[in-house]
Amino acid sequence: MKIGYFILNDELRSDARLHTLLEELESATFELYEIRTKSDVRPDTDLVLSMGGDGTFLSAAHVVADIGLPILGVNFGRIGFLCENRPEAVSKALLEGDFRIEYRTVLNATLKGPEARRTIGMLPYSVNEVSLHRTGSSVLGIHVCVDGEPLPTYWADGLIVATSSGSTAYSLSVGGPICMPDTKVLIIAPIAPHNLNVRPIVVPETAKIDISFESRDGSAIMSTDNRVEQIQPDWTIHVEMAQFSLKRIRLAESGFVKALTSRLFWGEDMRNI
Repeated sequence: MKIGYFILNDELRSDARLHTLLEELESATFELYEIRTKSDVRPDTDLVLSMGGDGTFLSAAHVVADIGLPILGVNFGRIGFLCENRPEAVSKALLEGDFRIEYRTVLNATLKGPEARRTIGMLPYSVNEVSLHRTGSSVLGIHVCVDGEPLPTYWADGLIVATSSGSTAYSLSVGGPICMPDTKVLIIAPIAPHNLNVRPIVVPETAKIDISFESRDGSAIMSTDNRVEQIQPDWTIHVEMAQFSLKRIRLAESGFVKALTSRLFWGEDMRNI
């Protein structure tokens, strides 16, 4: 088996757990090499190990998701929903084939309008969410159309369009619902809305979403996972499901509910002990 590994934080290179994992994999006759960009990926690579936390996993996904390589997250970070596996569990699971591949929805975001760049930065894809944020003190008026049908204007600090994978990320912090990873939905959630009768709304993942805004500040910030772009009021953000899915490797010992309870203490109650 040929395995690429991705490291974002160079401080991790001194972690003894990383060295132990790499040594275990090499002793099991796996072929290992490091990748940083898509051009580093060698032919016949079987999978990529993301070494770090969820931020590292998202960066690794931006490198290899659209070429169909499965990604296994090895958690050297903090919370870890996408990157949930303990380093000491990885080599044994790979050697015994004790894992499965799950498919996660990816968002494709494009910009339309005068002088707008067609895609966001180097890649238009997002695993967790596409979000819009104000740049100054003025509230945004955010206009959203779902499959051509306009929603009431959001007056808020911003707006999030999240996948089910992203339901435990930024969307959760603004009051969005938790969704099981294989739920085929998108979440539209306002950030600090300036009216009390606005709530997140769940739409099918096949929906095509157009977002525009107005602001006295004259611009706004758009983010696609961990990348940002400044945009203008006469531009429209078009968000839809990408034509490919992220292949994420889940070890047999891991699970979404287990991650919720161990990382977010979901359902923590003395009566549940």
